[in-house]
Amino acid sequence: MTNTNPQEGSGEPKAKYCLYARKSTEQDELQALSIDSQIKEMSDMAQKEGLDLVEIRRESHSAKDSGQRPVFNQIVDDIKKGIFNGIIAWDPSRISRNAGDLGRIVDLMDQKLIVDIRTHGQRFTNSPNEKFLLMILCSQAKLENDHKGENVKRGLRAKCEQGFRPGVSPLGYLHDKYADKGKKRVLVDPDRAPIIVKMFEKVAYDNWSGRDLLTWLNQEINFTTRTGKRIALSGIYRVLKDTYYYGEFEYSGKWYQGGYDPIMTKELYLKAQANLTAPPRRHPGTNEFEFTRLFYCGACGSGICAEEKFKHQKNGNTHRYVYYHCTHGKDRYCKEKAIREEELLAQLLSIIDKVEIDELCIKEKVLQEINRFKKFSYSVLGQELGTEKSSAQADTRNYAKYVLINGTKDEKREVLSCLKSRLEIKDKSISFKITI
Repeated sequence: MTNTNPQEGSGEPKAKYCLYARKSTEQDELQALSIDSQIKEMSDMAQKEGLDLVEIRRESHSAKDSGQRPVFNQIVDDIKKGIFNGIIAWDPSRISRNAGDLGRIVDLMDQKLIVDIRTHGQRFTNSPNEKFLLMILCSQAKLENDHKGENVKRGLRAKCEQGFRPGVSPLGYLHDKYADKGKKRVLVDPDRAPIIVKMFEKVAYDNWSGRDLLTWLNQEINFTTRTGKRIALSGIYRVLKDTYYYGEFEYSGKWYQGGYDPIMTKELYLKAQANLTAPPRRHPGTNEFEFTRLFYCGACGSGICAEEKFKHQKNGNTHRYVYYHCTHGKDRYCKEKAIREEELLAQLLSIIDKVEIDELCIKEKVLQEINRFKKFSYSVLGQELGTEKSSAQADTRNYAKYVLINGTKDEKREVLSCLKSRLEIKDKSISFKITI
């Protein structure tokens, strides 16, 4: 029997082979031999030809992307270390379908780190013609991949031109599972489509928000998706932004007319979008509230925000009231009650004597105010005042109270920032926690 090992009989050590079996998850390779079949066929060949098969390694990964196969990368590293100097595979496409990995194999052959590559019915050694043939076969596999990719894109474009968006249809539609191949249809979901339409109507005509819809869907009508799950807030906004419902869709930057039945008009969709993107409506008057972003909700730990209410009397007078309440940021259903601004200020004045104040911060502000009053007295009243006695008698707590009553919004915030306590509102009462 003729010896086919390239190095046996030449005085050099025998070639040591690694059998590499790979199965891709790509659609175009589903008919290829399984990993077990590859191993059996190539192991029998190695035994028949007397090859020194050192190790068998298997991998389920696509070979079309360079450097993305962990097992293959380890084989390359082991070849560089001298553990193997030959590869056995079912065909060249098992080794590489991309130029990057092919270049690594050819480079190892040029360095004589790989002396032999065996496939079913073919052999590649370190000769120019055989390396060239190996590159042609692997390049042909890459070309097939590229052509299949273009064919898939062409098929998707054809599907879009027929009026059907690739992928699963959005909530409110169903796919006809019993239609013949090539005649698939998209059907209106009789249970969910009317609810989807009501969602758009509530946003368009009642100015509902996404959270309003979330409460309505999950707590009032027990709405579920096709898989029986509750819809999330992100899913609600995804539904409200989808043009699919009025009969048009976008795919790869191009717009197509749907070949299915729309469940709403384009006018309803656009009106809902206008309310989604419109800024919130506000009452006339100032919206710069005095004490926002300074307190926390004592019940759930959320921040405290404010809103204003207007009461119009029959005699024509209008009264403005400001209420501070929980933002519900950490607990959507927090039941903490709102507190009037006047009541909030009264409680602040009463606790100024109880909390610890950064007196350096306050005193610096007091000195600035005294110097400003001194300049005013000298330039306008002609009186010269000394500051040493005044600054010594300056009462930081009284000054803080004065600013909370008569100061500007920024001055009030500056004073409250000097408190060494975390202010919380619970049961319409202010409490404080010492912070370090």
